[in-house]
Amino acid sequence: MGSLYSEYLNTSKVWEHYNYTKETLETQETPSRQAASALIILLCCTIVVENLLVLVAVARNSKFHSAMYLFLGNLAASDLLAGVAFIANTLLSGPFTLKLTPVQWFAREGSAFITLSASVFSLLAIAIERHVAIAKVKLYGSDKSCRMLLLIGASWLISLVLGGLPILGWNCLGRLEACSTVLPLYAKQYVLCVVTIFSAILLAIVVLYVRIYCVVRSSHNDLDGAGQQTLALLKTVTIVLGVFILCWLPAFSILLLDYACPVRTCPVLYKAHYFFAFATLNSLLNPVIYTWRSRDLRREVLRPLQCWRRAAGMQGRQDGTPGHPLLPVRSSSSLERGTPMPTSPTFLEGNTVV
Repeated sequence: MGSLYSEYLNTSKVWEHYNYTKETLETQETPSRQAASALIILLCCTIVVENLLVLVAVARNSKFHSAMYLFLGNLAASDLLAGVAFIANTLLSGPFTLKLTPVQWFAREGSAFITLSASVFSLLAIAIERHVAIAKVKLYGSDKSCRMLLLIGASWLISLVLGGLPILGWNCLGRLEACSTVLPLYAKQYVLCVVTIFSAILLAIVVLYVRIYCVVRSSHNDLDGAGQQTLALLKTVTIVLGVFILCWLPAFSILLLDYACPVRTCPVLYKAHYFFAFATLNSLLNPVIYTWRSRDLRREVLRPLQCWRRAAGMQGRQDGTPGHPLLPVRSSSSLERGTPMPTSPTFLEGNTVV
């Protein structure tokens, strides 16, 4: 074991593993790769800003301090960190990869695995919370906030352990024949284990949502107000789950193919970065889904933009101009004209007490 960890600072190990698993090595940046990297970084910056707005909205408005919104905030936090991890991964990819030590490489890839794990466990927590709320099972007592925070903390702890297993020793250093082609320092067995766990969790989430749907349909056959809000909420979380599966299914498939293919026998594995780039769209779309489906959250997320518009309008009047033509000054109520601000979150929570 000591000899294994002694290789973690060996600067030639990464090159050795990439040379064994890859047909060609990227030793210099090309214009096309630079353009692709710039596009990915721009996309990730958008992800960070979007999810930061959601987190700020949830944190500063006491109406959103309920179970459902806290779990959505946790999912937004994992998406935000995923954007940061993807930026670091992009900047340290290409010819920079071969200059990394194994411990740096494990940190680069492990951060992405940790944020992915956190997203999956956040989706599971949301599904469990919805099932408990719909089934009207009292899980949370007076200390529900403490319990929710413990659950969120436990999900991150499990994610850290799962993403940190390779740096703790479950890797293929010294065993080139056991290495993944997509992730050349990871053992194929580890990659298969992670994909299997994620797939099982997603299957469990689907089962929970099917059960929730059956309970809602049987309890609200007349589709009264509460039933319609519950179905609307079910539609929202189902969209979030569906988008996650749609975005990550190609990446999971390429990792499963990686396990099945002997080294240098599946050329498609050398294009795996395109599949992972597509998967980053999940973190971009989640905040759009939240704000599109919840009027209250949309108001709160767009409030900084409204303040910016008012500030631009005031600056324009001070300069003797009517303001920027593309930034009209509107009242905060213009987002939902004629609709008063409700006293409680109207969509994601509905009339459900959690």
